Amino acid sequence: QVQLVESGGGLVQAGGSLRLSCVASGRTFSSDAMAWFRQAPGKEREFVAAIRWRGGSTVYADSVKGRFAISGDNAKNTVYLQMNNLKPEDAAVYCCAVRLNYYSDYDKRGSYDYWGQGTQVTVSS
Repeated sequence: QVQLVESGGGLVQAGGSLRLSCVASGRTFSSDAMAWFRQAPGKEREFVAAIRWRGGSTVYADSVKGRFAISGDNAKNTVYLQMNNLKPEDAAVYCCAVRLNYYSDYDKRGSYDYWGQGTQVTVSS
């Protein structure tokens, strides 16, 4: 089994920044990619960003392009999400996810195998 633990959430004013971290642990495994999703109250979980370890390519949702940056360390099974210029609409529970196998789409929830519990991000206006 694989466990993912997120940290770094909190309360920030609009325009501020936060850096989220996620560490995967458990049985030895190799993964294709890790990603961040978020879910606001009353809304479906939505894709935020992903990083593919092979080649280091990254993918972002249009709503966060230019403001958020995903990075990570494959050897440490760790992924980060630097969030800048936060807006009230970014408020949500942010969850990280890992997938073991390659799929062409990075924004599909069903392609990820393990999920963390999430960390709350609150943005005040």
